[in-house]
Amino acid sequence: MNTLLIYDSQYGNTERIATAIADTLRTVGDVRAVRVGEAQPLDLTGVDLLVLGSPTQGWNATKAMQELLKGFSPEQLRGRAVACFDTRFQMSHWLTGSAARRIASVFERMGIELAEPPESFFVEHTEGPLCTGELARAAVWARLLFDRIETPRHAIAH
Repeated sequence: MNTLLIYDSQYGNTERIATAIADTLRTVGDVRAVRVGEAQPLDLTGVDLLVLGSPTQGWNATKAMQELLKGFSPEQLRGRAVACFDTRFQMSHWLTGSAARRIASVFERMGIELAEPPESFFVEHTEGPLCTGELARAAVWARLLFDRIETPRHAIAH
């Protein structure tokens, strides 16, 4: 499985989550993890799984991530698994907003179904640190993504 993980990070917390996800997925395939600014020009050739991650800022993804999202087309994404995550405060998303939910809504408007619902990882304060256990939870989420994507493929192959 080939994964492209594109993330933005302001204080390093989202980058730490992205690294935990990428490290876990590297145990089962190739992973390219890049900051959002390094993702241009966008090339999804050979990508099986696209994962996007952003800190939540003003109830949304960062401006750089929002700009990246404008460059996707439904044609590029069809046949690829897509997932997204964010970092935010551990409160109801109604109070904090959720970058992952906003990213997911962009894909949903294109008719792209996510491999898993958008996931949030939590920080204690604006600049962090991550709440206890979040890196381990990110690794579990990555494994869940892989299992969700590979199980249908394995069933079809047999």
